[in-house]
Amino acid sequence: MLITGASSGFGAATARAFGAEGSRLLLGARRVERLELVAAEALKAGAAEAHWHFLDVSKTPSVDQFVAWTRETMANGQALGANLHVLINNAGGALGLEPVVEGKDEDWETMMQTNVLGVLRMTRAALPLLPHDAGTSILNIGSYAGHAVYEGGAAYCGAKAAELQITRTLRLELSGTGIRVCSIDPGLAETEFSIVRFKGDTARAKRTYEGTQPLTAEDIAEILVWVASRPPHVNIDNMLIKCVDQAAMHKVFRRK
Repeated sequence: MLITGASSGFGAATARAFGAEGSRLLLGARRVERLELVAAEALKAGAAEAHWHFLDVSKTPSVDQFVAWTRETMANGQALGANLHVLINNAGGALGLEPVVEGKDEDWETMMQTNVLGVLRMTRAALPLLPHDAGTSILNIGSYAGHAVYEGGAAYCGAKAAELQITRTLRLELSGTGIRVCSIDPGLAETEFSIVRFKGDTARAKRTYEGTQPLTAEDIAEILVWVASRPPHVNIDNMLIKCVDQAAMHKVFRRK
């Protein structure tokens, strides 16, 4: 199986969770020093194999190089044998929380490149490696922001809404192939997401979750394992996951 954005957050937790199931892993991300650590953790958890390689889904040459490495790794008799059975498009994220009138091109472009075009690039490149067998899965990590909007979230909400529609389109295009397609859409979850969004301002990031019990990366990883392990005739089209404290985008219960 292949996981993008595997160096931290949902991606790293997913690598460890599938590792505990004895999976053979191909891991991609930009921060290779952290990626190497995650691969070691996955092996320790029980992964049959864990291979890693630099990947920047915002750049087509990087995606093509990564998939060429994937092909070579499989051709050498490592990682999955002849086929790739699970693709998890996890790489993405948010930058900034400014209203549209104050938005920055570089933030908008990065969010669109990773959350939207990155999913398209990675799926296009990996599809020839996915067998038309029952049980093969493409699992895209979306967001509650793809369903509901909030002030300052125009670009990110738009990007995640696009991811959801890409997933739905793939579901139609791949009908009859046996390939399952699913969007997993978390709500309030405490990972490095807010630290990245607020560009290293850890105090501001921490305030996002104050007084709540948010989702964790491990919660989402457990769900991904469950979705991928359903009987081959079962497709979980879309799953929206929120912590109990988040009743809606603007209604979050805080204990202080």
